[in-house]
Amino acid sequence: MTHDHQPDTLGVRGGGLRSDFREHSEALVLTASFVFSSAAEAARRFANEEPGNIYSRFTNPTVSMFQSRLAALEGAEACVATATGMAAVATTAMGLLAAGDHAIVARGVFGTVVPLFNQVLGRFGVGTTWVDASDVDAWRAAVRPRTKLLFVESPSNPVCEVADIAALAEIARAAGAVLAVDNCMCTPALQRPIALGADLVVHSATKYLDGQGRVLGGAVAGRRDLVEGSLFNFVRTAGPAISPFNAWVCLKGMETLRLRVEAQSARALELARWLESHPKVERVNYPGLQSHPQHALAMRQQSAGGAVLSFVVRGGREAAWRVVDGTTLVSITANFGDTKSTLCHPATTTHGRVPAADREAAGIGEGLLRLAAGLEDLADLRADLERGLAAA
Repeated sequence: MTHDHQPDTLGVRGGGLRSDFREHSEALVLTASFVFSSAAEAARRFANEEPGNIYSRFTNPTVSMFQSRLAALEGAEACVATATGMAAVATTAMGLLAAGDHAIVARGVFGTVVPLFNQVLGRFGVGTTWVDASDVDAWRAAVRPRTKLLFVESPSNPVCEVADIAALAEIARAAGAVLAVDNCMCTPALQRPIALGADLVVHSATKYLDGQGRVLGGAVAGRRDLVEGSLFNFVRTAGPAISPFNAWVCLKGMETLRLRVEAQSARALELARWLESHPKVERVNYPGLQSHPQHALAMRQQSAGGAVLSFVVRGGREAAWRVVDGTTLVSITANFGDTKSTLCHPATTTHGRVPAADREAAGIGEGLLRLAAGLEDLADLRADLERGLAAA
């Protein structure tokens, strides 16, 4: 494959390797280790003097295909896979930051990212400044002499805040820092942060790359010097590796990535428009709506609004829980990216470990619900949400 091929082609064929058996479908290589022809060859492999597979914690043909395909889709130079999306975030942070370094992180990131930076990295002497994702001036003002990482989700989970990736890339370059963008909500089917200036793209492959809620996985793609340097070394040493089976599932999932995400985004847009006019809904957060404060920016950076939206139910937590419990079709689960629509109450699930004041500052109130549109019929989804809203 070459860079001349279009994303649809890369999603189906990018990164493919064939063994001597000449299989058409990508091979699932289930092995912990690999055999060497001699002691000398083993020594050369372990010394990085020649390429080749060594041990599946850090070299495996199936994982390599997954990494190559995602790198091709993101327009990245290299990619390293991890066991989960949070392992990808941790690999990015631990691989790039040392004691005394400083990171700037968007306030509205996924809930588990907050204790990772505040508690885990803070314990090792890494400082973090939290800013609003859309406030470019706040990012610029937060830069310190030892700022090494800018980390943002765009759109953010769950309030769908959109960051100006190109502007943040300029700030990172001026500071000599790395800009890492979590592209989980859009995927390369809708947005390519590297083309906008990002150094790294972070993924929870558990979401849309798999696409059917089957396995856990993560990845970091971007500049070769970073990915094949400190990030790969962290994965090789610390061991947050993806299993070959999980990599194979996500590899095959990427073959239908654009078809799924575009269809789910179309459903999300229709549901967002309907919810925005519903009397029991106070506000809808969705980049595809013209009412979204960063709608114009989102439409410059993304080809669609995405498949995830959130909405605030009038009446706070009690009413929001009644909406959830009143549905019978959508799944009450904190995962998203599935072909099945999911609904959750972020303040008590995905962001339950975040202090209440910080949740409120990030727009995650007690009445907020996150809806991830699946591939069910739109009329059935709307009827089910109407059942839930009637219970509120």
